[in-house]
Amino acid sequence: MSTAFQAAAKTAEKMLIPKIVELYELKGYSFSQIPPHDGGRNLVYTCKKAGEKEKIIRIGFLSDRKKEDFLSELEYVRYLYDHGGSVSNVVDSQKGNLVEEIAYENQTFFVSLFERARGKKLAENHYRYRDGAPIAEYFYNCGKTLGKLHHLSKEYKPVHRRYDFFDKYNRAYIVQLLPDSLSLVKEKLFQLLKTLEGLNRSSGHYGMVHFDYSDGNYHVDFENGNITVFDFDNSCFCWYMYDLANLWTIGAGWIRFEKDNSKRREFMDDYFENVLDGYRSETEIDDFMLEQLPLFIQAILMENMIDAFEVMRNNGEEAKCDEELSYLIKCLEEDIPYKGFFHEIYSCEAPFEYEERKI
Repeated sequence: MSTAFQAAAKTAEKMLIPKIVELYELKGYSFSQIPPHDGGRNLVYTCKKAGEKEKIIRIGFLSDRKKEDFLSELEYVRYLYDHGGSVSNVVDSQKGNLVEEIAYENQTFFVSLFERARGKKLAENHYRYRDGAPIAEYFYNCGKTLGKLHHLSKEYKPVHRRYDFFDKYNRAYIVQLLPDSLSLVKEKLFQLLKTLEGLNRSSGHYGMVHFDYSDGNYHVDFENGNITVFDFDNSCFCWYMYDLANLWTIGAGWIRFEKDNSKRREFMDDYFENVLDGYRSETEIDDFMLEQLPLFIQAILMENMIDAFEVMRNNGEEAKCDEELSYLIKCLEEDIPYKGFFHEIYSCEAPFEYEERKI
């Protein structure tokens, strides 16, 4: 846990939790902090009380976000929930607010409360799907749940508008964030951004997306297979195809140790066909955008790489390239498609890793 997280956690225990109990009428609930992950930007607590539904508290404490940023996210979550999207609903405070602002010692904390999603993460079930059901059902439901969210996004009219993909992923930010020694990958990213800028951004292709739709950000109900999505902290206006491309990269994890390249290809074709069948049961995606899958997988790699450098910067660490980051950089520098999954660079003994490189 970083120094910033440690300081925020101490403040929460000392002063914030008592105020949150009052703001959300949580008397009698027990609170337990969920350990943060690398790159995490919030304090998160589970709230339990006998006879009551479990809830989740999220406390934003970093100075890079304002109240409007949280409102734009939470209004979208509420809209999705109210219109039948399978998401973890945000709970109003006793004052009727989606987010509460608490000031303490020259620092501002933004607090939100959510209903805990039914079920649990797939990892918590050791990546075993529900008994008696084929794994294809899970893949289909992943696509179907996402398709419903995108279908609703196409009609979404925000009160507080969320930021746009290009507000963050642009030439100026890449120049600022990435070391000068990575001149080749920076040039490749500039080319990638130029190609993306030329794509259709009409409402049928571009709107609010989750931007981190993966099994770490939804629960599976192992009684019926239903999926409930949460953690819209990275949501923004982007192409719907981005979320689908992210699902493709996540799906590679199911077959990452397979030595036979042809078997990996066959699995990924079947996997993504199931995802798209589910997706299309809720909304449309045209063939042209699907043909851009390799392009959007490259965009996923760009996001992953930028996130890695942001974590190092925010933690005050010296920039370095470990095996995973080196792999992403090589794929981008050499225009290797599909995250290198079907390329000679890929090793099933060390999936998605490459030799460390100096910066």
